[in-house]
Amino acid sequence: MVAIQDLYDEKFSHCYGCGKRNPQGNQLKSYIVDGHTVARFRPKPEQTGGVPEHAYGGLIASLFDCHGAASAAAFEYEATTGHLENNSRLKRYVTASLKVEFLRPTPMGQEITIKGKCRRIDGRKVWVDMEISVKDEVCAVAEMLAIQLK
Repeated sequence: MVAIQDLYDEKFSHCYGCGKRNPQGNQLKSYIVDGHTVARFRPKPEQTGGVPEHAYGGLIASLFDCHGAASAAAFEYEATTGHLENNSRLKRYVTASLKVEFLRPTPMGQEITIKGKCRRIDGRKVWVDMEISVKDEVCAVAEMLAIQLK
């Protein structure tokens, strides 16, 4: 299974959150599975927040940001071209709007699961609904509007 971010053109592969060309970054990898997207991430100790033993809110927002943009690219590709393959080249999407609701603190030292589903595609715009959970307990939800770069 190919990671969505690995299908970005090299000039778009430097993102701190998900860029394969940024070895200091988070290296988030998202996958399309049965019509939705999934990524898994384990926070580093330095990514703790104001509540001891919990991830800081900026990390949660950045995970949604990277996963949502990747999801938008994958959803648009599959809707217009077909299934993702190793040689697929995705259009790049950026975040126009991101609304995050923090439902409970996200614990450190455990794997975080980020899931996304496509709400709607309209031209260059893709709306993605997402959730972050740890051990099947939802910690945060988000709504994103992603826009395809020209």
